[in-house]
Amino acid sequence: MTVLTPAAFPGRHPEQVAFHRTELMPILSLYGRMVAAGEWRDYGISCLRDVAVFSVFRRTAETPLYRIEKRPALRMRQGQYALFGAEGQVLKRGHDLASVLSVLERKLIRAVD
Repeated sequence: MTVLTPAAFPGRHPEQVAFHRTELMPILSLYGRMVAAGEWRDYGISCLRDVAVFSVFRRTAETPLYRIEKRPALRMRQGQYALFGAEGQVLKRGHDLASVLSVLERKLIRAVD
């Protein structure tokens, strides 16, 4: 018996959106530096049907300080990556993950100084 996977159907969307290894490397690198600076303590990753979310927490029981979202449906419009603040405000949106993370890189430089 043959089992058909979603990859066998080229027109179908994947069952869930996830971060690729090349996307997680810069995110986790930034996360590690912010933990070393004492700014962040915990993170969570959610892989849903239409969005993948990397949430950053100052403490485990709080709401996230920042959310890095990947929405492939927006890649032809505003860009598939977005950075949201604690209150849900969009801090940066774009096609390139490095440019979206640059907002947090500046905060890291200020935290170290």
